[in-house]
Amino acid sequence: MVKGMMATQKSLRLWVTGLALSLLLSGCSKEQEAPRPAKEALTAQTAAAPESQDYRAVTVKQGGSISGHVVFKGKATRSKLLVGKDQEVCGKAKADPALIIGGQGEVKDAVVHISDIRQGKAPVSKNAVLDQLRCEYVPHVLAISAGTTVTIKNSDGILHNVHSLSKDNPPFNRAQPKYLKEFNETFAEAEIIPVRCDVHGWMSAWIFVAANPYYALTLSDGKFKLTDVPPGSYTLAVWHGMLGQLTQKVAVKPNETVNVTFAFTEKK
Repeated sequence: MVKGMMATQKSLRLWVTGLALSLLLSGCSKEQEAPRPAKEALTAQTAAAPESQDYRAVTVKQGGSISGHVVFKGKATRSKLLVGKDQEVCGKAKADPALIIGGQGEVKDAVVHISDIRQGKAPVSKNAVLDQLRCEYVPHVLAISAGTTVTIKNSDGILHNVHSLSKDNPPFNRAQPKYLKEFNETFAEAEIIPVRCDVHGWMSAWIFVAANPYYALTLSDGKFKLTDVPPGSYTLAVWHGMLGQLTQKVAVKPNETVNVTFAFTEKK
């Protein structure tokens, strides 16, 4: 009888602990003072994802290049995100990383990629890191090749929660307390993946998993360059988390460079 009572008490303690943890995470997820704009949340669903993996690596002879820049034509104001918790680490407000436009309209964090290439250079393996620093995902857009393993870090030393809204890759929703400095996730399928933090509702990022190695992420100057492209005609696409996607046809000639400009316009 005594053993039965002890087992019952132990089960009760475990149930209470689990309930408390559930309430904690539920309370954290509700504190979203500055949720992501609906437009950004929908972009991943409406933009064409990178095409699937029927790509093979070959020796590229007399390859050409595609270079250019991505611009925005219109007025863009960078909004502020309010911070409602952990202000000693996060600060009180943040500039929204979802849309960063330079003085001449240069678009940062756009991914330019060839969507319909079937063969070409081999992907280059590299270390990929998605950090959580001062309650922001760094970088805001992480562009990787399919099959890459990403190290997800917590440099803040406070509780974060990394929630991937992936469909083609296995989704995950992992609490990352301060003692869990990093963990790894592998992304095998081409996909554009929104990432959120359920503890800090203003935190967001994108993982762009490319089907082939012909992709580039624009920096603050809005420029990009794709090299060692086999001669031929292709569909070149640009994707941005807030602005959507544009495409155009390009013809790559042997040992030559094609110059391309993508111009997003303000929607009225």
